[in-house]
Amino acid sequence: MKAMLSKEVGGPETLVLEDLPDPQPGKKQLRIRVHAAGVNFPDTLIIRDMYQMKPPRPFAPGGEIAGVVDAVGEGVEGFEEGDRVLGMCGFGGFATHVVIDAMKVIKIPDAMPFDEAACLVLTYGTSHHALKNRAEIKAGESLFILGAAGGVGAAAIELGKAAGARVIAGVSSEEKAQFCHDLGADEALIYARDMSDRAVQKEFSAQIKKLSGGEGVDVVYDAVGGDYAEPAVRALAWKGRFLVVGFPAGIPKIPLNLTLLKGCQIVGVFWGAHTMREPQSHIENMGDLFAMYAEGKIKPRISASYPLEKAGEALQLLSDRKVLGKVVVTVD
Repeated sequence: MKAMLSKEVGGPETLVLEDLPDPQPGKKQLRIRVHAAGVNFPDTLIIRDMYQMKPPRPFAPGGEIAGVVDAVGEGVEGFEEGDRVLGMCGFGGFATHVVIDAMKVIKIPDAMPFDEAACLVLTYGTSHHALKNRAEIKAGESLFILGAAGGVGAAAIELGKAAGARVIAGVSSEEKAQFCHDLGADEALIYARDMSDRAVQKEFSAQIKKLSGGEGVDVVYDAVGGDYAEPAVRALAWKGRFLVVGFPAGIPKIPLNLTLLKGCQIVGVFWGAHTMREPQSHIENMGDLFAMYAEGKIKPRISASYPLEKAGEALQLLSDRKVLGKVVVTVD
């Protein structure tokens, strides 16, 4: 097998393509011949030792894959060689083969392309869990999404619309605004790249409130963090919900008096823990996603595709925040 390995702490440029022995599945495991791997923000962190998971080196990044089962371990039921599947492996996906626990693998429809399957679970799973389970969003409510043109943000646009919400996309450029409109966002708000000035923050809050109708938004989906978080909280309506999804712009410090004044909630979204602690809910959510995919309500928007040997370039594109929707690594 071949794999793009992280052998030292560093950025995407440190990854190297190497030959390794083919892995063998153990008890209740499957070996998957990878056809595509989704590229996600945690992949940029794990190679820098900045993620909560720190696998021993050498390892391949890539936590989300799709492909074909080509070996079945002892005690596995419900799978056989040749099954088309997707899986969440945590890391190891930037490779031709992956061994993964069977419980983390899901069969995919014959009509679903491998690249779309590899981009479905993490982003849509995160956003569906956030909006359905954590925010309990309802039809007619308003939703503001920070970082709306990224992977989880784009998924949140589609899922918000599917839930009947009015969606306001927060982005940093006209190109990203148009992308979000194409996904179905009702409004797009282009925010300043530097949000450190208090006057700029105040104007940002005012713009969100104006687009929501004046009273503020019911739900904020924050996949950015940093100086953007506090003004977004200030733009919440009474009993609004602020979803903490990620913080590539830094971990924010939010004055808790705002929660009292607005009767609002600050709600953490840890999808990975949710899948392990609440497996039945996760299974139900995946059923929701496959149904919405079949109905055409959601569809991963893949803006760039890279071969395995150029996986580092895919990670760099994500690190530079130049991605619209999803990026995928394809494996011949």
